[in-house]
Amino acid sequence: MALVAVLAACVSAEGSHLPAPVASRPSQEMSGSPACTATTRLIPSCGAWWGMAPEVFTGAPVEQALHGAETRMGAAADVLHVYHRGSELFPTEAEVRLARDPARPRLLMINWKPSFDRTWAEIAGGALDARIERLAGYLRRTFPERFFLTLHHEPENDVDADSGSGMRATDYAAMFRHVVLRLRAEGVKNAVMVMTYMGAPNWAAKPWFEDLYPGDDVVDWVAMDPYADDRVQDFDGLVNKTRKEYPDWPGFYRWMQARFPGKPVMVAEWGVFERPRDGAFKRRFFESVLRQIKRYPQIKALLYFDSPRAPRGDTSFDSDSGGDKAFSALARDPYFRATPVPRP
Repeated sequence: MALVAVLAACVSAEGSHLPAPVASRPSQEMSGSPACTATTRLIPSCGAWWGMAPEVFTGAPVEQALHGAETRMGAAADVLHVYHRGSELFPTEAEVRLARDPARPRLLMINWKPSFDRTWAEIAGGALDARIERLAGYLRRTFPERFFLTLHHEPENDVDADSGSGMRATDYAAMFRHVVLRLRAEGVKNAVMVMTYMGAPNWAAKPWFEDLYPGDDVVDWVAMDPYADDRVQDFDGLVNKTRKEYPDWPGFYRWMQARFPGKPVMVAEWGVFERPRDGAFKRRFFESVLRQIKRYPQIKALLYFDSPRAPRGDTSFDSDSGGDKAFSALARDPYFRATPVPRP
C-alpha cells in the first residue's frame, strides 16, 4: 500500500431565533488574546467548526429541521450540511436564508451528486457541461458567499475497476477535476472544494484507492464519513478505524496526516448508532469526543449526521437523556465556539 513507510513513522496528534438558549462564543478581545478568524478557504484559526445534517430522512423542510435540531441540542450550528443531486440548483432559497440569518449566519456544506445516469468518465468528457454552466450562472447571481462543496461523496463503493466501465477510480478523479475547473471557468470562485472519503479500512486497502484523489489544485479540504458501528468504542476509534484484516492500514486520520499534511480535515458525516444492549453508549461516546478532539488538530470541522432513520440505525443524538446531555455539552464546548462564522 502506498505511503506505508511514511505512515509507519507517523505519530497521530492524537443564531437563528431559537426558542431555547444557544451557546455563545467566548470573547477573545475581552481576554486580551487575538480574535479568531477564518481564512478564505474557511479554515478556522481556533478550534473547529461545529455542524450537522439535521433530522435527515424525517421529511422536515430544511429550516424546520435545522431549527429543531438546534433547539434540541441547545446550541447553534456553524455549518449546515445539505444534499443535492442531478440538475437541482443550489443553494435553495431556504438554505440561503439560513446562511444569511442576521442573528446567526451559517456556512453551507453542499453535497452534490451531479448525475445518477452518467458515468464519471462521461461527465469528465463534457456530458454535463450545460448543467454545470447553468448551475454556475445561478451561483453567480444568487450566492456570492463562500461555501463548502463536495462532489459525489464516498465514491469508494461506486468504483467499478473494469476497463471501460467509466467508473474507475481514475475516472472519479477526472470527473471531480472537470467539474471544478468548469465551475471556475464560469466564474464560480467562492466554492471551497472538499474531497469526501468513506473512511473505511476495507476500501482504503483497494489497489485503486490512491487513484481517487483529484489533485491538490482542485481540493481545499479532505473529509471522511465514519460511523460508530460495533467495532468503534470512542472518538479515537472512529477517526482512526483499523481492522486486523488490513494490517498496513493505520487509520484515516493518520493517513490524512501523512498524505495531506497541509490540508484541513473535515469529518463531514459522523454518527453514533443505537446499541440496544448498551443504553449508555451514546453518552459515553459523546463524552469521548469532548475528551479526545484536541488530539486531532488537523480536524477543523465536525458535522454530525442526525437521523432517526439512517440506513444502518438511529443516529439521532437525543434518543436517550444521557446522550442528549452529553451531546449538548459537546456542542457548547468552547473548542467549537472559538471562531465566529463569517458574516455575509
